[in-house]
Amino acid sequence: MEKFSELKKLEKKELLEKVSVLRKESLNLRFQKSSGQLEKTARVRQVKKQIARLKTAIAVKGKNNA
Repeated sequence: MEKFSELKKLEKKELLEKVSVLRKESLNLRFQKSSGQLEKTARVRQVKKQIARLKTAIAVKGKNNA
């Protein structure tokens, strides 16, 4: 899990790519949870928090560039 200070250094395109990857992982985790195959349930929460961090970093970049 990356810290926010590390995320601020990345380009907006890289941040959007990471969000896309994490959303796919989130979808897979939800499917695993509903079918009873998910072993590490804490990963769902970690992915959600990481997506939120990335979205915040994207918003900060948008404000700085505007």
